Amino acid sequence: MALVVQKYGGTSVANVERIRAVAERVISRKRKGDDLVVVLSARAGETDSLIRLAREMTPKPDPRELDVLLSVGEQITVALFSMAVKDMGYEAVSMTGYQAGIITDCCYGQARIHWIETLPVMDKLHDGKIVVVAGFQGYDEEGNITTLGRGGSDTTAVALAAALGADLCEIYTDVEGVFTADPNICSKARKLEKISYEEMLEMASMGAKVLHLRSVEFGMKYHVPIMVLSSFIDAPGTLVTKEDDDMERVVVSGITYNRNEARITVTNVPDVPGMAARLFRPISDANINVDLIVQGSGSTPGVVNMSFTVPKSDYEKTIAIAQGVAAEIGAGTVHSNPDIAKISIIGLGMRNHSGVATKMFETLARENINIKMITTSEIKISAIIDEKYTELAVRVLHDAFELEKEPPGGVMKVKEES
Repeated sequence: MALVVQKYGGTSVANVERIRAVAERVISRKRKGDDLVVVLSARAGETDSLIRLAREMTPKPDPRELDVLLSVGEQITVALFSMAVKDMGYEAVSMTGYQAGIITDCCYGQARIHWIETLPVMDKLHDGKIVVVAGFQGYDEEGNITTLGRGGSDTTAVALAAALGADLCEIYTDVEGVFTADPNICSKARKLEKISYEEMLEMASMGAKVLHLRSVEFGMKYHVPIMVLSSFIDAPGTLVTKEDDDMERVVVSGITYNRNEARITVTNVPDVPGMAARLFRPISDANINVDLIVQGSGSTPGVVNMSFTVPKSDYEKTIAIAQGVAAEIGAGTVHSNPDIAKISIIGLGMRNHSGVATKMFETLARENINIKMITTSEIKISAIIDEKYTELAVRVLHDAFELEKEPPGGVMKVKEES
């Protein structure tokens, strides 16, 4: 008998028919003898609908009350799901984040999990029940309802798996697993049998939307094996797990892209200590996340140009801040470009193979795709290009690194404990 945590996303529980289908899937697993904790998201579109409702009431909803409102979406789903399971003759119990003992900080809308009191869930499991937990939510030390931010149900599931010592955490979505590239734009994209936590972290942070970044961090920290599967078809998924020797044989595991970035350049910044801090402190204070940063020579000796990228949603706000700081420090004009995309190649094998960056750059050059910024890490190379070339860049890089081919060593067999 294994303890398995399963998470189903909004499209998987979008309506009554889908909820019943998921209930049948869970019951089938229960019949095999496994103990199950099921984490559910709000039905597709529910959270956005609640946000619109709040903004009809006030342009700036109070953060505490907004979290109270948004938490309702998941509570509706777990209640309906538990009704479906009971209607099929099995015992289930729904639990809010509060009832499941998920304790967070008090940062409404983006709360982080501090710890989980596992006794309430374990008691229900010992009674033989399927435990159904509302994802995306918890409570702070004062008892206030908090939410974990977009994608928070993934984090709930992996955190519960870690706290409960689960044998496996299964994340069910509307895709079959993790692919070498987005199959919607690259027909040759291949589903990966397995991927390391480190590679998945890079892919999640670089634009892949299969798993939420914080859930992968939890999995990596607490060694929780995560299986990404589709709730719509019965097919093998992708195992996210610790690194092994086979993974380093593959130079590049995947290609990601992110169109949600804008580039800003502050010209002729005085080349003296403290100028970077002067520029980025007010941006940080405005809760704007800066991604790539590149500093280069200015138009004359003694000055530099600073280029960086931010989310497009913060584009206008960042320009205003940068212009204000530029005036204060005696810098030049502020240039910007919202029509960019970030293309990244990711793979553990980059640590031990040379020429990867050269191959990437030559491939893009052959298609006359100009690189505007470059950043690297031990297992990742990212380039900023014009947005209009995004899909072409993904396809030609996928071909260049021959990602459609199976890696050396063949297919890994994954056997669940029973």
